[in-house]
Amino acid sequence: MRALVVNCTLKPSPQPSNTEALAATVIAALKGHGAEVDVVRAVDLNLKPGVETDMGDGDDWPGVHEKLLAAQILVIASPTWLGRPSSVAQRVLERMDAMLGETDDEDRPVAYNRVAGVLVTGNEDGAHHVISEISGGLADIGYTIPGQAWTYWHLGPGPGPDFLDDERGHDWSVSTGRAMASNLVHAARALGAMPLPAPPS
Repeated sequence: MRALVVNCTLKPSPQPSNTEALAATVIAALKGHGAEVDVVRAVDLNLKPGVETDMGDGDDWPGVHEKLLAAQILVIASPTWLGRPSSVAQRVLERMDAMLGETDDEDRPVAYNRVAGVLVTGNEDGAHHVISEISGGLADIGYTIPGQAWTYWHLGPGPGPDFLDDERGHDWSVSTGRAMASNLVHAARALGAMPLPAPPS
């Protein structure tokens, strides 16, 4: 089983990423269940604006698209900015919109029988809003969102320290991330054993 984690931090490599740090704990849990995990740091790529799979010369999205199609599990990891998903996360979802028009050999949308979850960091409140926005977009595209397929870290409303600067709340975020990984893996296995059919015409 293969998983893909798309880190939608605004910080290009090699800057430290709070989102990457929390994602690492979920990645470890996924690997503990036998999943192979690929990681994409979207801000490091040239992801052109648009809603097509390939926006032409220099567009790095086709490579991400290949990884999406190779993965049974997807995790979108985003910081919270102004109470919303990062602009990078929005760009990723917009590019994934092209998948709505793509089908497999059995006429199923390509996101069918794949599961997805969301991971959020931020030193402000709004994590549940970010989870809802991203999960809603992924469900529209065709992903199955298992129960409790998310984890997050923040220290309440208002500005404050970041995940990498403060140990408070880490135990809860990590244990919730382990539950998230388990739910994603087991839901993906269930869909693999009994896949969703193509939508009725």
